[in-house]
Amino acid sequence: MYGLMVRFTCKDEDAAAAFDELVARTGARIRAEEPGTVVYAVHRVDGRPLQRVFYELYRDEAAFRVHEEQDYVRAFLAEREQYLSATEVDRLRLVSGKGVDGER
Repeated sequence: MYGLMVRFTCKDEDAAAAFDELVARTGARIRAEEPGTVVYAVHRVDGRPLQRVFYELYRDEAAFRVHEEQDYVRAFLAEREQYLSATEVDRLRLVSGKGVDGER
């Protein structure tokens, strides 16, 4: 398993709404077209209305690279910047879990 946790901070409420629309469009394609993407979950953060947290799990690093090469993901990466004031990315290696299989 290979994962990411990404925290996005939107510029303002209008930017957050537009970002959420972009996320919805992109997420639909990810669910439909990426068998190597095991989990792709987007969360709002309680008490922080401009923040979104993505939790992503991929079968392996190769599946993540396939994800990154998709035209809709590249479009997401390019379009998202106009809505954001900050991005923090943590790359994750699964140690143990429930509901997922993986190697150390």
